[in-house]
This record gives sequence, C-alpha cells and structure tokens, in this order.
Amino acid sequence: MKTMTIRDLRQRWPEAEAALLVEEEIFIARDAKPVAKLVRVTEPKVRRKRWTAAEHQKWIKKVYGSQVFPGSDEALAAARADRKL
Repeated sequence: MKTMTIRDLRQRWPEAEAALLVEEEIFIARDAKPVAKLVRVTEPKVRRKRWTAAEHQKWIKKVYGSQVFPGSDEALAAARADRKL
C-alpha cells in the first residue's frame, strides 16, 4: 500500500500512474491523514455477447411463437390527429 500527498499526486502524476501498475491502490493524504483512495481500473474479463437482429428475431419466435401483435401505427395516428402543425 503506497501513500502519496495531494501535492505529490498533482506534481508527480506519471510516478503515481506507474505506481498503480504495481500497487492495487494508493492512499491520498492531506496533513498526514488519509482523505481518498486511488484504485486501478481494469477492463471486465467477461464481455456480453453482442446483440444481433437475427438472434433477437429467433428469440421472439421462440418466446411468442406465431402470435401476431397489432401494429401501433393506427393508435399513434389517432392520438396525433388533433395536433396542429
């Protein structure tokens, strides 16, 4: 565990950045009292599978079968009929 002052952090950022490669975290101190903790950010190891339209369509077919849902065009047109442009 490494400790740095706020001044050290501002004036020697490259040193702090290099220290984060070795250390998991750095404690930031003001007047010899810890005030913050600087931690290393890592990329998530498992990424979600990318969304594809074809696979989504297969999922919808599996969940809903051949059920047909009414479109929303008529309902939207009726709701917007009284608007003046």
